[in-house]
Amino acid sequence: MAPPSKSRLTQPLVRENGAHRPATWDEAMGRVTAAFKKSIAKGDPRDFGMFSCSKTTNELNYTAQKFVRSVMGTNNIDSCNRT
Repeated sequence: MAPPSKSRLTQPLVRENGAHRPATWDEAMGRVTAAFKKSIAKGDPRDFGMFSCSKTTNELNYTAQKFVRSVMGTNNIDSCNRT
């Protein structure tokens, strides 16, 4: 197995004042959670969508669609299964 590329990201980056800066995983996940909650609070199902991949497992695709429909409250999920 080849060693990872030196240009590979090893920690999250967050955008601040138009530039990216390193962040902790807790801060990055907190920002994602806040954005999801904001989307849910708006109540517009067109606000969120997800694209899943046909090369992943059925279980992961099932979990993704359950999350989008149950948590985010939208049917806006698609995948590349038709290609």
